[in-house]
Amino acid sequence: MKMKEIAQKETDHIRHELAEQQKHLFTLRTQSVTEKLEDPSQLRKARKAIARFKTALRLRELEAAKAGTQATSQTSTAK
Repeated sequence: MKMKEIAQKETDHIRHELAEQQKHLFTLRTQSVTEKLEDPSQLRKARKAIARFKTALRLRELEAAKAGTQATSQTSTAK
């Protein structure tokens, strides 16, 4: 999934997808230990997907914090 696609989704949906990808990575890791994986590149793809989801969530946190500080600075200067 591309960052553009992730950015268009809602925050709750991104969190859900992140949890799913983390579960998927866990199962891939257990499979790699107990049996041979068909496609070892799946591990790398799962890690990258998790990183994309975490990045999108962090960007939203920073935007919310920035908007909050701007709102408080505007109200304090208006007084």
